[in-house]
Amino acid sequence: MSTTRSRWMLISLLFLGGVISYLDRAALSITAPLISKELKLDPAQLGIVFSSFFVGYALFCFVGGYCSDRFGPKRVLAVSMLVWSLFCGMTALTVGIVSLLVVRIIFGMGEGPLCSNINKMVSNWFPHSEQASAIGIANSGTSLGAALAGPAVGFVAVSMGWRLSFVLIAIVGVLWVVMWVALAKDKPAVPPDAPADLADSDESAAVSVSQPVTPLYELLVRPSILATAFAFFGYSYILYFFLSWFPSYLTMAHHLSIQKMAVVSVIPWAVGATGLIAGGFLSDFIFRKTGRAIFSRKVVLITCLSAGAICVGITGTVKDMTSAVSLMAIGVFFMYASYNTYFALVLDTVEKNRVGAVGGFVHLVANLAGIVAPTVTGFLVQWSGNFESAFLVTGAIAVSGAMLVTIFVRSPRRRALNQPTVA
Repeated sequence: MSTTRSRWMLISLLFLGGVISYLDRAALSITAPLISKELKLDPAQLGIVFSSFFVGYALFCFVGGYCSDRFGPKRVLAVSMLVWSLFCGMTALTVGIVSLLVVRIIFGMGEGPLCSNINKMVSNWFPHSEQASAIGIANSGTSLGAALAGPAVGFVAVSMGWRLSFVLIAIVGVLWVVMWVALAKDKPAVPPDAPADLADSDESAAVSVSQPVTPLYELLVRPSILATAFAFFGYSYILYFFLSWFPSYLTMAHHLSIQKMAVVSVIPWAVGATGLIAGGFLSDFIFRKTGRAIFSRKVVLITCLSAGAICVGITGTVKDMTSAVSLMAIGVFFMYASYNTYFALVLDTVEKNRVGAVGGFVHLVANLAGIVAPTVTGFLVQWSGNFESAFLVTGAIAVSGAMLVTIFVRSPRRRALNQPTVA
């Protein structure tokens, strides 16, 4: 099989893995009204359950990224998918809040390595000028999985019980592991970046494995990396607010049945998948036209994250369902259009030896929002009796992230090639 065909076969597998990951993850929010009724959970407790997933997930974003640098993304992703699939299925065995929390934390640990390992695979297989596009296509499966979760999980949960829906999704995940082990490779025989490709950019600090390696701590405390991480936190706050609470918002604020909610909740996710792909192609297009990698990522990140934040903030002030769903769909489109830029900035500024660990760290910081957003939203809803303040807080946090990128992300200085190598 040619290198080009192998690249896109891997992207197809990663796309499918993303579909499964968000099908798994969104299943709880779709079935939340049924689970909370059966297990007698109030809104604050439900928010804590939503957040518990991210206790394990956020930590293993970094652990999984670090392991991908040491052991290769093929092996790490195989173990990761197997663990999260098994514990997704074990959700069906939970009998109360304690067992649900334990299962969700370990489930989150399994899913944590996914995005940083996608990033590592793209770094290994794709030339620099195509990386944002590849990241966008691979990760667009996540929004498709969330879109499918509404009708698929909603139908199974209502007709056959919510517990069976988790078992069926787990089986799909195990089948993916079999395909991945049989077909995936860590890297091509020939590296994807020819010298001419990197010469297209006067900004890129991405270097080959043979060049000196910056100490990991030094990379993690760079203002540009920290600003990127916080902007990604703002993105993730919107995402996890939406993922965890939007279905319940539709049932609580607009009094939709679970069947209707499952269908309506598909709309923003379907629009978001388009934004995710479009953002990657737009960023790479600007890069190829200008030769300025950092500029191309920043302009897409700042514009799209800010636009998404504004739409989300306004959503909390409207009263009719059509306006709310439309605004949220536009907000999710712009939010997802910025997704590729966070990882692309890591690929633009960090040598290949550190892509997994640094990408994992950025993803860890981002996914702390998964701990904060669902719980804060639950308490805000319980305290205020409505969702308006939760929408406004979500928008404000995302705008703050875009502002930090505007200020702190700059083109890196090239390091001297005679710098001592650090193990």
